[in-house]
Amino acid sequence: MTWFEIFLLAFGGFAAGIINTMAGGGSTITVPLLVFAGVPGTHANGSNRVGILPACIAAIVSFRRLGVSDFRDSIIIFFPVAVGSLIGSLAINQLADDQFERLFGLLIVPIVILTLVSPTPREGKAPWSRAKIIAVFYFVGFYGGAVQAGVGLLMILALARSGYNLIRANGIKVILNAFITLIAFPVFIFSGKISWGPALVLASGLTIGGWIGAKWTVKGGERVVRLVMVVSALGLSGKLLGFYG
Repeated sequence: MTWFEIFLLAFGGFAAGIINTMAGGGSTITVPLLVFAGVPGTHANGSNRVGILPACIAAIVSFRRLGVSDFRDSIIIFFPVAVGSLIGSLAINQLADDQFERLFGLLIVPIVILTLVSPTPREGKAPWSRAKIIAVFYFVGFYGGAVQAGVGLLMILALARSGYNLIRANGIKVILNAFITLIAFPVFIFSGKISWGPALVLASGLTIGGWIGAKWTVKGGERVVRLVMVVSALGLSGKLLGFYG
């Protein structure tokens, strides 16, 4: 890695850590940055997980210090998320690097659209049935285990529709995201899909960003972060799909 690549990964990780905590979708920045730094697509997908776990832990600790902790409320979601995460991570590792890069480039567009959707809590409405919760969060786990990018946005939408306000949904989201990563991470390690040097540089930025993002979530400011993410993600998607450069 060059010094410029090191700076880019560290700074990009910091920004993505904030975005992941406040809204979700930070991996739409970090995975392409890893590819730009010379990491093959499937290795970039695995290497990205190295920083996701400590970033989630930092965000969880920060949320707890700010009085936001809903671990017990999310226990019912853990089993379908775990099963989905394991199956998704095993499935994605069957793709070649160029196949993954094209898939990721295409997925960025609907992820960006999700950032424009305002999650609306189901206050005053009947809660989802247990079967629906299991089905929805199995899909969330599968997607998170396979791709990761944008899974936080899916979680927030699902949790908001389940009746949580956005701050509580963000608190639960980082717990679930850590859990998904904990399940999927060994799959990428044993399949040899992690480039440790770039991954650790990225992880340092992600962790600091996760800590700060939790503070900013409670204080507000989500709209600005979403705007920055939309602009960045669209540009990176065009690069991955070969529209320019």
